Amino acid sequence: MRTTMKSRSWIVTATLCSTLALGACSSTRFSGPGVGSASAAPVSPAPIEAIPSGPVESAPLAPIEGQPLPPIAGAPAPMGSGLAPAPGTEVAGLPPAAAPAPAAPSSRTAMVGNWSARDASGKSCRIQLSSTPALDLYRASASGCSNQDLSKVNAWDFRDGEVYLYQTGGSVAARLRGSSSGLSGVLAKSGAPLSLSR
Repeated sequence: MRTTMKSRSWIVTATLCSTLALGACSSTRFSGPGVGSASAAPVSPAPIEAIPSGPVESAPLAPIEGQPLPPIAGAPAPMGSGLAPAPGTEVAGLPPAAAPAPAAPSSRTAMVGNWSARDASGKSCRIQLSSTPALDLYRASASGCSNQDLSKVNAWDFRDGEVYLYQTGGSVAARLRGSSSGLSGVLAKSGAPLSLSR
């Protein structure tokens, strides 16, 4: 009799626990958006009104009482301040501004036109860079060049900021770098300097 009552109370307890657990799972407080009752709509927070603020001002901080202002490197001490560099100390200054390097041209079209070429011997001749395609390169021509490599130039290209001059047969005659007003580089075979100018 006691065993039967124990098993019945066990069944009732298990049933109650299962019912409570299922009830908690279907509760709206545990459900996310779109779960639970169809009538429950997500609540969005009320808009927050911006609070106007005054203008922002900046000023140097006041020095700590009893402490002098530290000197700024490279700046002369203010008149009447009594601040001067300590003897034997060097005050650093800004280095002189360097001239900006010429920017490389951004396109092949900036290189098209007539150029005056000057080699290491000081002799000059004319090189024309054309915009007419020649297979995967562009046409070029040389006139009055005593240098054998330059006299055979018949094509050119512009890649990665460099001008390549090609000879008949496809070998590189020279590589140059610079801007649309002046180029400098070397002859490929000899490594001798070469410059082109407008």
